[in-house]
Amino acid sequence: MLLELKEISVNYGKVSAVRNISIAVPDGKIVTIIGGNGAGKTTTLRAMSGMVPLKGGEIHFNGKRIDGLPSDKIVAHGIAHVPEGRRIFPDMTVEENLRTGAFLRRDKEGVENDLEKVFSRFSRLKERRRQLAKTMSGGEQQMLAIGRALMSAPKLLLMDEPSMGLAPVIVEEIAVIIEEINAQGLSVVLVEQNAELALELADHAYVLETGNMALEGPANELHDNEHVRAAYLGV
Repeated sequence: MLLELKEISVNYGKVSAVRNISIAVPDGKIVTIIGGNGAGKTTTLRAMSGMVPLKGGEIHFNGKRIDGLPSDKIVAHGIAHVPEGRRIFPDMTVEENLRTGAFLRRDKEGVENDLEKVFSRFSRLKERRRQLAKTMSGGEQQMLAIGRALMSAPKLLLMDEPSMGLAPVIVEEIAVIIEEINAQGLSVVLVEQNAELALELADHAYVLETGNMALEGPANELHDNEHVRAAYLGV
């Protein structure tokens, strides 16, 4: 497994956010975590990237234990995080935002090559490379957030609600981007309230409910699960 969460728990103060959950991410696959508001999805992603400490359990990435490491060390190991709400730098240009994703890298030629790859993948970013990020549309900002994460040359991409607030046509475009990224060998952990989209994209799925693991299995099987369909797919 590329990433393994083993019985992890996370608290915010005295409040238990995630309790004894285990998640496995195979190399080259898309794994999704779905659930309602407050289920613990974002907390789980933040634990993976070192943004919140564990109360219990362990996280292993690429054969090494990483829980307890600071976020920059986890990025250096090969995990990039596309946060909820995009969190771009609004008063920096598109290109400046992208280059911040490579701040730990020392391979200048590789950085320039990856920048061109991002511009090739996201033509609108190339067109707007000198434009301030805050002047772009929500969909363009989401592409910028993904591109910035790719600039760290990750082995695993964590994506938190990439479709949030976007028009349906842009959501479809983001879905294609995720599929293309994965097809080129990059593993993805996808947190999505749009369960239909998440289950269509993913190979394997986990369902969190109030901080507990409720269900897990192949995404196509969970798509047909009666509880999932009633609770998350509206059918």
